Amino acid sequence: MEGSETIKPEYHKSTTGVEYISVGDLRDHELSGDTYLFSSDNAVISVQFLTDRLFRFKLTRKSRPLTLDFSRVIEPAAKASRAEVVFTDGADAFELKTAALTVTLTKAPFAMRVTDARGRVVSEDAENGYGWTKEHLLFTTKKSQNENFYGFGEKTGHLNKKGTLQSMWNTDVYAPHVPEITELYQSIPFFLATRGDLVYGVFLDNPGKTEFDLNGEDTYKISCHTGDLEYYFLYGPTMKDVVGQYTFLTGRMPIPPKWAIGYHQSRYSYETDLEVRELAQNFRNREIPCDVIYLDIHYMDEYRVFTWHPTRFPQPKKLLSDLRADGFRVVPIVDPGVKKDAKYIVYREGVTHEHFCKYLEGETYHGVVWPGVSAFPDFTNTATQKWWGEKHAGMIADGIEGIWNDMNEPAIFNETKTMDLEVMHGNDGDPKTHGELHNHYGLLMSKATYEGLKEQLGGKRPFVLTRAGYSSIQKYAAVWTGDNRSFWEHLSMSVPMILNMGLSGIAFAGADVGGFAHHSNGELLARWTQVGAFLPYFRNHSAIGFARQEPWSYGEEYEAVIKQYIEMRYVFLPHLYTLFREASVSGMPVVRPLVLEYPQDPKTHNMSDQFLFGDSILIAPIMQPDTDHRAVYLPAGTWIDYHTGEVLEGGRTILAHAPIHVMPMYVKEGAVFATGNVVPHSGVKQDITFHVYAGNGSYRFYEDDAETFAYEEGAYNLLRVEQRVEGSQLVLSWTEEHSGYESADQLAFHIHHRDGRKETLHAAKTDGLLVVNL
Repeated sequence: MEGSETIKPEYHKSTTGVEYISVGDLRDHELSGDTYLFSSDNAVISVQFLTDRLFRFKLTRKSRPLTLDFSRVIEPAAKASRAEVVFTDGADAFELKTAALTVTLTKAPFAMRVTDARGRVVSEDAENGYGWTKEHLLFTTKKSQNENFYGFGEKTGHLNKKGTLQSMWNTDVYAPHVPEITELYQSIPFFLATRGDLVYGVFLDNPGKTEFDLNGEDTYKISCHTGDLEYYFLYGPTMKDVVGQYTFLTGRMPIPPKWAIGYHQSRYSYETDLEVRELAQNFRNREIPCDVIYLDIHYMDEYRVFTWHPTRFPQPKKLLSDLRADGFRVVPIVDPGVKKDAKYIVYREGVTHEHFCKYLEGETYHGVVWPGVSAFPDFTNTATQKWWGEKHAGMIADGIEGIWNDMNEPAIFNETKTMDLEVMHGNDGDPKTHGELHNHYGLLMSKATYEGLKEQLGGKRPFVLTRAGYSSIQKYAAVWTGDNRSFWEHLSMSVPMILNMGLSGIAFAGADVGGFAHHSNGELLARWTQVGAFLPYFRNHSAIGFARQEPWSYGEEYEAVIKQYIEMRYVFLPHLYTLFREASVSGMPVVRPLVLEYPQDPKTHNMSDQFLFGDSILIAPIMQPDTDHRAVYLPAGTWIDYHTGEVLEGGRTILAHAPIHVMPMYVKEGAVFATGNVVPHSGVKQDITFHVYAGNGSYRFYEDDAETFAYEEGAYNLLRVEQRVEGSQLVLSWTEEHSGYESADQLAFHIHHRDGRKETLHAAKTDGLLVVNL
C-alpha cells in the first residue's frame, strides 16, 4: 500500500518551467544613514553611493534579514567614502542623482536604469528582471548587440567574453584547460562592459557559486546560488577609470620585492639538497640569470606542512644560507591540508585550539590530499589566520622569504574535488556553510600567509604565490594559471588569461613557462620563454614524469635563445619594477590588452595574441610551431621595431619576420623607459639607462631599496622625464618629483632617432635639461 511519500513535491515537476518569483513592485522607502532602502512585494533593496560613479546595490528576500555590513574584501577607504546624492520620489519612479550618474528605480514593476550626466543609458534592467528560483537568485540587464565584456579573472578563451558563460567556483582542474572549462582555480566575479564610448563595470560580491550568462541576444543574466544579490556598479567613462575604481574598492597590490619579479625556476620536484645545489650551480656556470628556486612537496617529511624531510634536506638552514650567498631565494610549497597524526604538533594544535573546519555537529572535517587523511584550517576565523601565519616561524628562521600556496581551492581527492558543502565555517562569529564561502578559502589562506610572513620578516617584503583566490587577492599574492600543458594552444591561451586578470585587479600574474604537464620541446620552451620574459610573473615549471625543461634541456641552440630572453628580462627589470609601482598606486595592469590603450579602435576589441608591456612597448609573440613570420597589428601612431630600428606607421597590419631568436617588439614614438645591464640576479645593482624614442612623451621612473617597506615612509625616488620636439631639436628635461633614496648622480640617455641614428648622452641629475639635434 502506498503512503504519503508518493506525493512528495519533488516527484511532481512544474509543467510551466522553472518556478520564478519576481521582486514585484516597489512600495516604500526610507533612508538609513546614507543608504536608501526600498521595500517591494517580496524583497528589500538597498542602494548606497560610495562615489558619484560607484554605487552598491543589494537585494535580500523578505524572508531573510537585511544586513548592510560590507564584506571582508572591501577596502576601509571605500567603506568610508561617500557621495552627494539628490533623491526624488516621483509618481512612477524613485531617482538618485549624483554629479555623474542618475539611477532610476521604476516602481511598478521594479526595474533599474542607470544614465550618465548627458542622459545616455549606461545600463538598463529587463522588465521583471530581478527575482529568484528555487536554485538561483538572478537578475538580467539589457545590452546592445555590440557590447563587449572583459575581466572575470582567470578564464580560458579569447579576450572578449561576449557570448560565453562564466562560472565562479574555485576548482582544481588537472585535465587540459580548454575554452569550454568555465571554472578554474580563481573566481573574480567582476567584469568591464563597453558599448561605443560607454564603459561600466559590475563586481558581484558573493563568495558562493555565481554565474554570468553572456549568451543572450539582448540581455545577460547574473545568478547567485547562495546568499544575497550584492553588487557594485562602477561607471567609467573609460576602461582605466573602471579598473581604478575596482581596485579602489578591493585593494591594490603592494610593491613586490625585486627578486620576486626576476626569473624563477621550478619543478615537481627538486627532491634533494644535492639536486638543488647542482641546479643553482648550473645557472651560475652557464651565466643564465635566476633569482628563485622552488621546492615542491618532496621537501617535506611525509608531506607534513612546515617540516623538512630529514634525509633529503638534512640541513635546510645551511642550504638556504649557501644559496642566498649566491643570489638565490628558495620558495617552498605550503598546502592547507594538515596530516591527521596525533604525534604531529601542527595537527595537535589545530584540534586543541579548534582551528580546523568542522561539521555543524562538531566533528572535524577530514579529506584526503597529499599527506593522506588531513584536516583543513578554517581561515574564515581571524584567530586561525594568525595561528597559521605564526607556523611559518621555523621556515623564516631557516631563511625563507616567500611561500607558494597550492591546493587551496581547497582541493580534495574526491568526486566533488573540494570540501563538503555542509561543512561549517566559524566566520568570526557569523557561521556559514562552505557552499556559501567556498571562493574565499584560497584568498584567506594567502592573507594568513602574507600577514604571517610580513609580521616575522623584520621589515622585508614577503612574496606569496597562490593558485586559488577571489577578488582582493592582489593585496596578498601573485597568481599563476595553474596546471597547464606543454601545448602550443596553452601558450596562446595564457596571454588573454593574464590580460584579463590584469583588468580584474591582479597585476602580478603569469603562467608556467614551457607548460606544467606533458612533454615540452626546445622550440616551444624557447617561444614560451620569450613571452614569459615580458609577463609580470616569470616561472618555468614542469611536472614529475615529464621531460625536464630547465633552460639548457634542449641543446645549445635553444639554450642560447632562452638565455637571451631571460637576460632581456633583467635588462627591462628597472622598467618592470616601475610598472609594478604604478600598479600599486593606480591599479593599472603591468601588461595591457591593446583595447585598454586604444578602446576606440575596433580591431583591438578582441585582440588576444598581442599585448602592451606598460603603455608603449608592443609585444607580438610567436605562438605556433615552425613559424618565422606573423601578422602584427600596429595601432594608430608611429612605431619603431625594437630589434631593427625600422620606423613604421600604425593603423595597419604588417608582416613581421621572426626567426627563432626574434620575438617581434615595437616601441611607440615618444616613449621613454629605463633599462639596466645584464646581472646574474636582482640583488646586483644595475647601471640605469633611459631609452628615449625621439618624439613627444613622458615617463616616471621609480626606485627604492627593492626589499623593505621603507618606501611607505618616503624612502624612494620618483624621477619624471619629459621629451618634446621643437623644430629640429629634441628638448629632454627631468625633475625629481620625490627624492628619498640615495641613487646615482649621473643619468644616461640613449636617444633613438627616427633616421636610425643612436647616441648616448650623459648628464648630472641636477642639470635637468638636455637639447639634442634631430
